[in-house]
Amino acid sequence: MPREIRLNAFDMNCVGHIQQGMWTHPRDQSSRYNELKYWVDYAKTLEKGLFDGIFFADVVGVYDVYGGNADAALRGGVQVPVNDPTLVIPAMAAVTEHLGFGVTANLIYEQPFLFARRMSTLDHLTGGRIGWNIVTGYLDSAARAIGIEGQVAHDDRYDLADEYMSLVYKLWEGSWDDEAVRADRAGGVYADPSKVRVIHHQGPQYKVDAMHLCAPSPQRTPVLYQAGSSTRGRRFAATHAECVFVNGQKKEAVKEIVGDIRAQAVKFGRRGEDVKVFLGATLIVGRTDAEAQAKFEEYRRYVSSEGALAHAAASLGIDFAKYDIDEPIETGKSQAIVSNVEAMTRAAGPQWTRRKLLEQMVLGSRQTPWVGSAERIAELMMAWSEETGVDGFNLSRTVVPECFEDVIDLLVPVLQARGAYKTAYGDGTYREKLFGRARLPETHTAAQYRLPGARG
Repeated sequence: MPREIRLNAFDMNCVGHIQQGMWTHPRDQSSRYNELKYWVDYAKTLEKGLFDGIFFADVVGVYDVYGGNADAALRGGVQVPVNDPTLVIPAMAAVTEHLGFGVTANLIYEQPFLFARRMSTLDHLTGGRIGWNIVTGYLDSAARAIGIEGQVAHDDRYDLADEYMSLVYKLWEGSWDDEAVRADRAGGVYADPSKVRVIHHQGPQYKVDAMHLCAPSPQRTPVLYQAGSSTRGRRFAATHAECVFVNGQKKEAVKEIVGDIRAQAVKFGRRGEDVKVFLGATLIVGRTDAEAQAKFEEYRRYVSSEGALAHAAASLGIDFAKYDIDEPIETGKSQAIVSNVEAMTRAAGPQWTRRKLLEQMVLGSRQTPWVGSAERIAELMMAWSEETGVDGFNLSRTVVPECFEDVIDLLVPVLQARGAYKTAYGDGTYREKLFGRARLPETHTAAQYRLPGARG
């Protein structure tokens, strides 16, 4: 039997997410991102296609590395303006029954006590369909926005994140018994005080003495996503993540990352199968190869090279505007996304140039699209799944909604016919659909903060 492939839509509450310039295409609807109906219809479309979830990216700064300012990002709508992704989720959940919601939140800039409440609230309102993509940030502009002179060093951010995680685990898993809420109308007792506990946390970064404000939600802890592929990021993922997002590279590199994360998870007392890996991918699907190629060539006419460079400059921590088109680029020591620098070096070689970079960004990003008939794309996805061990794909949007409609109408039936895609949703919460259980397992590090007798 082929491996079952899982699909997430990968998007952001803005006009220009990954493929820069696509918002200018006459059929693209992403400029409606301020409209609630846009997101409601989006959710209905994805659930029709049996997507596992929508994975929301987010940043809390602007891309101001390229040229030393944010002008190129503003001109091109490169992830600015950008709205809070959490606020559209309840409306999307109200019109769906099964679609999961993975939302990015930067723990460096989120007060943990209030953040824990927000995620529990979302888990309640979605009926247990919320996930959290744990990020530590990479933009100096975001650091300056909250009064920090510059970004905390890459590995130090992960050290801080480990403490943050232990604190929110205590709140989610250890403050309320499952039976704390009695809702006893006759006796006039809503919650049993003996089954609610104050959390005492005294750490180098955080101090909290308080009970969690929310009753236990369906999942307690949200499904945990993480996207770090650097050495330190992999260790963090192996400790905490249930789902890991990796960028597209050569199969050998992806296989190595997947194997390493799962092997490290085992070292932390977890099972390798408790970590699912999603590969970032951009699909252009047609009824035939020729139709897909024609669509690809049409899309290319709307690419913004300046927008692509502005995005890459921030995520790689390098101002490409300082270099001529064929001048070798000095990568140096970056505090941005270290795994992106490593991946780009593998793709373009040790001597980058702006020309080489632009050659990699054929559709406005560093993610080379897969172009072909539904049959060809299905074969590619199944091969990647079998040969690298990835469990699914985070599909970046190109021209919306047609890019996802093409996947649903053309690709999904082919995958289903080959036994590689579900024909109906399973029951239960987001975590139950992914792993067969509503709560984190006893082997997860969060379980140490769980109350005696609490259900795992």
